[in-house]
Amino acid sequence: MILPKTNRLSPEQLAEVTAIVGEFDCKIQPIVGAVRTIYAIVGDERDELMMNRLEGLAYVDRIDRIQSPFKLMDKRSDLATHRITINGTTLGESLFVIAGNCTIDPKNPNYFYETAAAVKEAGANMIRGGVWKPRTNPYTFQGDVKSMDILLEGSRRTGLPVDTEVMEEAHIKVALDAGVKCLQIGARNALNYSLLRAVGREIAHRDVVVLLKRSIHMGPINEFISAAEYIAAFGNPNVILCPRGTTPTLDGYRNHPDESITPLLKEKTWAPVIVDPSHSVGKAAYVPSAALAAVAYGADGLCIEAHVEPAKGIGDDPKQALTPEVLKKTIAQARQLWALRR
Repeated sequence: MILPKTNRLSPEQLAEVTAIVGEFDCKIQPIVGAVRTIYAIVGDERDELMMNRLEGLAYVDRIDRIQSPFKLMDKRSDLATHRITINGTTLGESLFVIAGNCTIDPKNPNYFYETAAAVKEAGANMIRGGVWKPRTNPYTFQGDVKSMDILLEGSRRTGLPVDTEVMEEAHIKVALDAGVKCLQIGARNALNYSLLRAVGREIAHRDVVVLLKRSIHMGPINEFISAAEYIAAFGNPNVILCPRGTTPTLDGYRNHPDESITPLLKEKTWAPVIVDPSHSVGKAAYVPSAALAAVAYGADGLCIEAHVEPAKGIGDDPKQALTPEVLKKTIAQARQLWALRR
């Protein structure tokens, strides 16, 4: 990665650098951080002549070579000081909470509006709501694009930004054009590299964040972080890692809770970690304890399913959504634990 002496290269300097690396079949990808822009060399960066020519440029401060499968997301990269700020709240400075419906019911929008108001009252920072939903059974409700209007109306009523899952390229454009601030990549698509690239391209020049969930079948920690690299490589490093339980399941839980990987992630990457306890355990009664466990392990935030009347919800809400009262208590306890840990 190339670090200029100023906050960013001028157009003329960038053109010169691009021309040099182009001679060695490499490209330059600017990565815009909160304070400065760095320039990733995409390709085989081992050529000494290329490095010598770059290091000899008067406006280059230094070139860092990171021998890692995830050069941008690596804790040793110069993005280590990058911070993600959403709606005025910087992740890592306080516990960031996302909460709301698993799936928005287009036939009963008031459930979402009432949940959104309750989520704000409980102290959450962002509303979640599923417009499109992956389902194992092809005959179950898969979501409805009409729910996008409901999602955004909930945002307007509360002043909170929204998070929703995208499952294909067409969804990305619809969500971004509507004003969604956080695109969620679900567990079933966490290793869908074509979708990861598409998301990376579309958010490259936007003030948008991606919540990347851990795959149901994901193994090594490096695989999870490398999936985030696919997105960040296009220029927007605002990627949040979201453990949400994996297979094989732990008997009695929906998945095998994996909040314990948070310290392992933080040893390798600067990326913030927001844990989803709802999908990890899959039962509302277990979610508060799982949420507190995530904070104890060092999570930067929580993504919790909630509903004003879970029994009348659709998708996963009837079995794992918290009521507003329990959500409010859980957030308060989680923030107490966050302060104690700090």
